[in-house]
Amino acid sequence: MAVCACAQAAAPADAQIDVLMSRYNGNVAGASLIVVKDGKAVVRRGFGYANLEERTKAGPETNYRLASVSKQFTAACILLLKQDGKLRLDDPVRKWLPELPAADARISLRSLLTHTSGLIDYEDLIPADRTAQIDDNDVLRMIAAQNRLYFEPGSAHRYSNGGFVLLGLIVERASGMGLADFMKKRIFQPLGMERTLMYEHGRGPEVANRAYGYTEADGKWTRTDQSVTSATRGDGGIYSSVDDLAKWDAALYTDKLLNAESRKLAFTPTQPIADPDVDYGFGWRLSGDSVWHSGESIGFNNVIIRWPKQHVAVVILTNRNEFQPYPLALTIGQLFLGR
Repeated sequence: MAVCACAQAAAPADAQIDVLMSRYNGNVAGASLIVVKDGKAVVRRGFGYANLEERTKAGPETNYRLASVSKQFTAACILLLKQDGKLRLDDPVRKWLPELPAADARISLRSLLTHTSGLIDYEDLIPADRTAQIDDNDVLRMIAAQNRLYFEPGSAHRYSNGGFVLLGLIVERASGMGLADFMKKRIFQPLGMERTLMYEHGRGPEVANRAYGYTEADGKWTRTDQSVTSATRGDGGIYSSVDDLAKWDAALYTDKLLNAESRKLAFTPTQPIADPDVDYGFGWRLSGDSVWHSGESIGFNNVIIRWPKQHVAVVILTNRNEFQPYPLALTIGQLFLGR
């Protein structure tokens, strides 16, 4: 009787998910979805295609460019180095990146983590005619040439991809390891995230089970997988799957990587904030009883939402240049909260 009741309870949720995820079904750029409750995957599915040209379907093991969902991993690297005694959150950024100008003297690692540094957006410094991809060192050079800030560090909030690019470079200087190697050794391998990697084109392994990004126009899908800014790392360069992100979610309930102090720091709101309804921690947005982050870049739109008190998480990764899935993930989460 108990098994039958569970099956009857699951069926309506499955049907609702089919409807909710219908935009990703069929001969289209797709998505992968996982819902984790109490440590178990209660939904684990793929929709549509990861590679339209080769007719490769999307699945739970498909690896997508995480874009800004990567920021929580860069923040975790900084926290791990703090645990190691290699750096302090209140270190001035120029201690680690002395190339930066005098205007940046009051910027701390903490203000980079919380988007309160006032750094000039590197995206606005890229020449309009640039076609070659920029890398992290290009970003450092562009920011270093700007002896000015948007505001006094700590006095306001402005989302900054450049801040997380700089944090990735600081991880390298403080650890003596490449950023990709540090993440692999300290995060991905310990958690069994076997196919997750910080992608460095031409310098490291290629992405297995890779989803390619697409844009739809007039019913036609065109591959739009890379842009001039797609080669930077600390702000968005990780590829991962919903299967591996479920392992990451599980680790955030334990001391396996980050100790209790570090986890508290990551999920503590920082003042000031830009949005009165959403606080920001270290690579995480904080909204009510949920912690989350989205990631958008050309050809990809992703989100991870966790409800820690209810032990529920929803991850949606997509390889299309439209529709931000955060509202969809919230709706799916409601199917499993309070059960």
